[in-house]
Amino acid sequence: MVKPDEAICRAPDARAVEDGSSLSRFLRLIRFSHTIFALPFALGALLVASGGRPSARTFLLVLACMVLARTAAMLFNRLADWSLDQRNPRTATRHRLIPQTAVIFLLVAFASAFLFTASAINPLTALLSPLALAIIFFYSLTKRFTDATHFFLGLALAIAPAGAWIAATGSLALPPLLLGFGVICWVAGFDLIYATQDYEFDRREHLRSLVVRLGIIRSLRVAQWLHLAMFAALIGFGLVARLQFVYFAAMPLVAGALWYEHRSAARLDLAAINRAFFHSNAFVSALFLVATWTDLLLRVRHV
Repeated sequence: MVKPDEAICRAPDARAVEDGSSLSRFLRLIRFSHTIFALPFALGALLVASGGRPSARTFLLVLACMVLARTAAMLFNRLADWSLDQRNPRTATRHRLIPQTAVIFLLVAFASAFLFTASAINPLTALLSPLALAIIFFYSLTKRFTDATHFFLGLALAIAPAGAWIAATGSLALPPLLLGFGVICWVAGFDLIYATQDYEFDRREHLRSLVVRLGIIRSLRVAQWLHLAMFAALIGFGLVARLQFVYFAAMPLVAGALWYEHRSAARLDLAAINRAFFHSNAFVSALFLVATWTDLLLRVRHV
């Protein structure tokens, strides 16, 4: 059991960090496994917008944009926090994974590739892609001047379903806005839980977050309310998108996964928090996509 003022992970062994191929170290640097969090919401919005039948071209371009944008955002985050990460026991060896000059080169390459790929979808995605990139980069700077940094992270991920909807239809509508609101609440909630690990470090470095402002216990309560709002938004999305039984039948499982995450976080056990963070959130996003796709598939078959 960890006390709130001890909520910092130990730094990983430096030799373990430097092990592996250049590709594996790069994937660890950008936490590629966490791509599963936002991607299913983008693909779910794409499926609904296209009636369950997106063209292969649009599907592949949206998928590429998601991976490219997230990778560019993570590389920008690593550069913005390069010196901070070296002082944080939880991330102290992160800079050993890839040289800083290589990170700069890769950032330019992935950002350029995202802009090029987005411009190939339709005129509106081409027009909005620089704004999307600016928003997801901006999040990395917010901890220096606002307690609302968790909501900026949520906004960065909420761009995904809105962008996928625009890719399919060339316009925006109520369903992706509701889904985007849900993603903001979901991400802000789990980021509050995750940020408890850096409570002491953030206070010492004068970094801003709701965890620093409210303390760990009250922040976990706020996270509960945010996830309740996220659950309500998912119900609202299903209603306005005219989804049916399969989608709504999956919602109790979503609620159960969120409950498990908060139950684990309440113990203030860092190992439990990390397990719950990844497993619960990966389950929620994957279940959303499977339920949405299955619901639409059954509808198409009955037409």
